[in-house]
Amino acid sequence: MENEKNTPLCRDCRHYYITYDPDKPHGCRAMKFKSRENPASVVFSASGLTCRLFQGKKR
Repeated sequence: MENEKNTPLCRDCRHYYITYDPDKPHGCRAMKFKSRENPASVVFSASGLTCRLFQGKKR
């Protein structure tokens, strides 16, 4: 079984962005939602699975 400690860091994902909404400052372009929490944590809370759309940023 997976756990929340294995969730990726969204700030290292190419789909992550900072929104202009003070109530929902974190966004995920791949899943098309904004949230108050780290998007990967929201995905894990809702499904029990780690984010499957994580893609590391090109450096």
